[in-house]
Amino acid sequence: MKTDPKTLAASVRALKKQHGAVLIVSLVILLVLTILGVAGMQNTTMEERMSGNHQDRFAAFQAAEAALRAGELAIADLPTLSSLQFDGSDGTYTVKSFTGGTNPLHSANYVIDVSITTIAGVADEPQYFIELLPKVPLPQSSLVVGFQSKPKDVQYYRVSGRGTGFSGKAEVILQSTYHR
Repeated sequence: MKTDPKTLAASVRALKKQHGAVLIVSLVILLVLTILGVAGMQNTTMEERMSGNHQDRFAAFQAAEAALRAGELAIADLPTLSSLQFDGSDGTYTVKSFTGGTNPLHSANYVIDVSITTIAGVADEPQYFIELLPKVPLPQSSLVVGFQSKPKDVQYYRVSGRGTGFSGKAEVILQSTYHR
């Protein structure tokens, strides 16, 4: 089959008019794919950091919860409770005696370290301290006319627990109110 010289000349002229347009289009597509790849890598790195921070915070929460429960057990245990001085030397203080000049959770005079084995790898041992709150009359008690007995008072305690995570950057402080 013979090729017509006019058709051949027309196709050669059409090729000369392109001047590398395919190269430019392919480079633009390659640039867009590179930008998408870099953005995907940055997104993955950010998600990995967020996951690590969440895990660190969760460990700090568990450590603070363990300290809080240890403080509540100290109040529930009668021999331990009777030995507490509420002067700041054994992890306890009365609300009236605390002037606010020192943060009890960061002062060695106020906190009690809790040794835990269930959460391995936390930066610092969990700590707690106990505050002796004022006595409060028993709820729903009153002086009924004709009865001169005084309503019972309930002693309340505030337990604060502090825990840190694996890196030491995450810190959680929990509080509970306990009465006896």
